[in-house]
Amino acid sequence: MDIALQKVSYTYQAGTPFEGRALFDIDLEIKDKSFTAFIGHTGSGKSTIMQLLNGLNIPSEGTVHIGDVLIQSNSKSKDIKSIRKNVGLVFQFPESQLFEETVLKDVSFGPQNFGVSKAESEKLAREKLELVGISDTLFEKNPFELSGGQMRRVAIAGILAMEPNTLVLDEPTAGLDPKGRQELMALFKKLHQKGMTIVLVTHLMDDVANYADWVYVLEKGRIIQSGSPKKIFQNIEFLRSKHLGVPKITEFAAQLRKRGIAFKSLPITLKEFVEEVRDD
Repeated sequence: MDIALQKVSYTYQAGTPFEGRALFDIDLEIKDKSFTAFIGHTGSGKSTIMQLLNGLNIPSEGTVHIGDVLIQSNSKSKDIKSIRKNVGLVFQFPESQLFEETVLKDVSFGPQNFGVSKAESEKLAREKLELVGISDTLFEKNPFELSGGQMRRVAIAGILAMEPNTLVLDEPTAGLDPKGRQELMALFKKLHQKGMTIVLVTHLMDDVANYADWVYVLEKGRIIQSGSPKKIFQNIEFLRSKHLGVPKITEFAAQLRKRGIAFKSLPITLKEFVEEVRDD
């Protein structure tokens, strides 16, 4: 299921004294089964775009194509309800969305809300909880009795139980320790390898380099660059001028280059770095 935004602009609280333009003439495409990352300084419009992909935001101008569904400024909620099943949106700190009295009930709520039987919803919930690493010994626990990392996994299982084609992740590893972050990114990689389209917003450039196959760079509501992670991270000075970083190994290689060590191109992953050094 391809996704495309064409000449999309978005204005918050239009027609009020608090009106503010968040996006300006955005054109982008997210290919089916791709892993696409969005990077940019705080306030660049990343989260606004994520909510357009899920139908939570309706474009003020332009069109959003989600598969065969077209969203425009006059679209009604009932006409785009199916999108919220096909495109799962994981907010930053998704555990704040938990509300049921048991883990199993919370995860099975979404499918039931879309007409799936209770028995089938619970079957889906068990499958997705197992997928995200939640033991069946926790299924009847109150989700608020779990650790922060476990709560986040339960919240993600709730999205996956809807069986979306696309998973949209808005800073999904925020607040996690390094081990928890690595485990969660490994889960998203696994889902991608199984054919799911992944869209990621992150400030962690190592995650972009290690997992994404395409990157959009945003600034003040506009796309200022796009391309493969390899291409984007070659221009270190440009990214610095936009208050953005690069992968740690890329920064290290750039320092070595200044000391006279040649690289055909700056490596963006440890594997690339090792291959470059070995070839020399």
